[in-house]
This record gives sequence, C-alpha cells and structure tokens, in this order.
Amino acid sequence: MNALHESSTPRPFHLVFMGVSGSGKSTVARAVQERLGWEMAEGDDFHPPENVAKMSEGTPLTDADRWGWLESLAAWTAEREARDEPTIMACSALRRSYRDVLRRGGEGTFFVHCTGDKHMLLDRMNARDHFMPPSLLESQLDTLEPLGPDEAGMDVDPALPVDRLAAMVLARLGLSERGR
Repeated sequence: MNALHESSTPRPFHLVFMGVSGSGKSTVARAVQERLGWEMAEGDDFHPPENVAKMSEGTPLTDADRWGWLESLAAWTAEREARDEPTIMACSALRRSYRDVLRRGGEGTFFVHCTGDKHMLLDRMNARDHFMPPSLLESQLDTLEPLGPDEAGMDVDPALPVDRLAAMVLARLGLSERGR
C-alpha cells in the first residue's frame, strides 16, 4: 500500500512519521534518519510525566492532555525551521487537528502514515517493552483520522521490510541518502 496524498505544499523539509502505537513509525523514522542524517525527535520523549503515567495505567489521553505535548513538538520543529534545518519526527498525530498543530512548526511538513492490520499491531505491542499498553490500541484506532487528500503525505504498510519503506519514502520525496 502506497497511496499518495497530493498537495501544493512545498518540497518537504520536515517529515513526521505517524500512526497508532505499534505501527512502526519510530522504526521507519530512524531508518530514514540514518539515510539522511537529519535531526530526529521521538514524540514519546516529549510527553510530560502525567501523560506517561496516564497511558501506563491504561487510561487514554484526552485532547486536553495532548495539546501541550503537540505544541512542544511544533516548537522543536520551529526552532530548527528558523535555522533552515530539516527534521524527522515520530509522533502518533492521530487527528487532523493534531497534524495542524505540528504543521505550524515548519513549512513543508510531510506526513508518512504507517498503517497496519490490527492483529499485527497488537502482536508488535505485546512483544515490546513500552509504557503504552496493548489495551489502548482500540482507543487509538477509534481516534485515528487518516490523512486527507489535501494533506501532504503518503501511506506506507509497516508489514513491508524497513529498508524498503525507507527507500519508498526517499523515492517519493526525491531525496537521496547522504553521501550519494
């Protein structure tokens, strides 16, 4: 699956790898980061302790819980935008309104939506050590709003090999690995 969402957005300068927990967004983001050498932010690292505690207890976050977190991610991007530095971020970005906040961080933000089969996602979540328990997957899937046709981005299937996914993203954006 590699559906493209076209937009008049300028060439991407800031890549956001999005999706529900277990979708592979951090893994694919790191693979692209290794190829490009751009600075990367892991969205989980920006959550305040209260959010982490809430999720660890199996309580879904509310929009009110997420706004400050999203604003801090947008501020991180904006700092680099001001220095003309491209970025990569892994962030759930489940709703369009959340992506709107992230887009405020930098011109040319492009979303890579890691989609996936619910059973694969649960298997991945059960196999890792993370504060997000598998019991919250359903609430994330209920919250998820796929990319709109007017949002700059693409969908990728995280069941594919990571190297292939990274190559697909670079090809879609016309980017080449550093040193090439």
